[in-house]
Formats: sequence, C-alpha cells, structure tokens
Amino acid sequence: METDRLKRSLRVTFIGLIVNTVLAGGKTVAGVVGHSHALVADGVESLADVFSSVIVWRGLVVAKEPADKDHPYGHGKAEPIAAAVVATMLVFAATWIGITAVREILTPHSMPAPFTLFVLLGVVLVKETLFRHVIKESAAVDSTAVETDAWHHRSDALTSAAAFIGIAVALIGGPGYEAADDWAALFAAGIIAWNGSRLFRNAANELMDVKADPEIEKQVRSLGGAVEGVKDIEKCLIRKAGPNLFVDIHVQVDPQMTVLRAHDIAHKVKDKIKGGMPQVEDVLVHIEPHGHHASSHD
Repeated sequence: METDRLKRSLRVTFIGLIVNTVLAGGKTVAGVVGHSHALVADGVESLADVFSSVIVWRGLVVAKEPADKDHPYGHGKAEPIAAAVVATMLVFAATWIGITAVREILTPHSMPAPFTLFVLLGVVLVKETLFRHVIKESAAVDSTAVETDAWHHRSDALTSAAAFIGIAVALIGGPGYEAADDWAALFAAGIIAWNGSRLFRNAANELMDVKADPEIEKQVRSLGGAVEGVKDIEKCLIRKAGPNLFVDIHVQVDPQMTVLRAHDIAHKVKDKIKGGMPQVEDVLVHIEPHGHHASSHD
C-alpha cells in the first residue's frame, strides 16, 4: 500500500513538473514578445512551480525511507517540510510579482499584444485540469506536500485568469489602459500570497503535531475500547508524520489484574488499532488502573 501511495504521489508530481517546465518557458517568451508583464509574471510563477515540484518529489522520496538509528520515528516529517518550503516559495513569488507590478503601473509601457489572450486561455484550461487531478490524488494519498503542489497549480490558473482579464481590459480600453494587465498581476499576487500563507499554516500544524481529526481519534478509541479487558480509554494522543499516524493511548484495566495479563491486553490493543487502521505506524499503550485518577506526572 505504501509503495502504491509513493508511486501515485510521484506520478502526479512528475506530470506537474513536465507541464510547468513547458508553460514557464512558453509564457515568459510570449509575455516578453507580447509586452505583457502579467504574462511574464505568470511565467515566473510557473518557474517557481517547477522548483516546487522538485522539492515535493524529494520530500516524498525521503518520507518513504524507513526508520533508522537516527530517525526512530521514520522520515515522514519530510513531507510537511517540503510543503512548508513550497508554501514559502509561493509567498516570495507573490511578493516579487507584486513589487514588479507596482513598478510597471508607475512606468508607461506598450499595449499587450492580442495573441497573449489565447496563450493565457490555454494555460488556464491546462492548469485548472491539472489542479483538479492533483488535488484528487492528494486526498487519496493523504499528502500535505502533494496538496500544496496542487494549490500551486490552482494559483497558476488564477494568475493566468487575472492576466487574461487585465489584458482584455487593456485591449478593449485602448490607450490609457496599458496598466490594466499590471493591476491584474497585482491582484493575482494577492491571491498567491494568501494561498501560500494558508498552505504554510497547514504544513506548520503538521510539523508541530497539531491535534488529530476528531473522527480519527474516535476510531482509535473505538478500536482500543473494543478489546476484552479494557474498561475505559483515558487519553488518546495522535500525531501525523507524512502518511503515518503515531498513537499514544492510555488504557484503563482492572487494578487487581496481573502485570502479565495487562501486558497481554496492551499488545492486543496495539494490534487491534494497527489492524483496523493501516495508516497507523505505531501505538504506544500505557496501562492505567480503572477507577483511579491519573497521577500528576501523566
């Protein structure tokens, strides 16, 4: 299952890498020839997408590495780290586009060429289709890094759509409306920055072991509580590392039970949870006496 997940993740990332490479070159050249700053900015954003896809690719490969002496919990955190780096790149790209757009607004320049509209229309269709495919795959493989890569594609589609509108306004308005496409680039920069900050927050939450989804905790508690001999589940702490979940669970049992019997129940709880939830990499079971309050150090 893990091998299939990696293959699917790498496949969609590779497709995005190829598409972004072609679009980055095509949009930049078309933007320079067609005197469209919005299209050039769009090309730069696609170039950032190329680097982001490479980073995501590497993050997925590293995250798949098994646990070792120096990384006893595995390398799953490589995925949210890659996502955080890509999200940061989005914010920097937005900043550069915004600064350049303001400079172009203040500087008189030529009217964009009509053919740039057709280039942008094609880009929007390609990138939106790619976004829908990648976001669907990110949900299927439960990858923060792949999700971030998908939203990079959506950001590209949005910047292209904004550039299309800006250039159309400039061409329809005629002399005096040359800056319309720069205003479009500025608007697109705001969208990119917002997406980048949102995605960075998601990646940071995973890196800081944010509380797991209530439905996941509910499922873990249900599985653990179904084991014979378990009186109650006191605590259930879950953290995510890439595709894997690590569970710390406090199980209450009969206080008169032998250590051997309690140990056997702990193993059954672990096996039950891992068997019912393949995404759970490991379960640490702590035994508590039923009817007693947890000690202060817990």
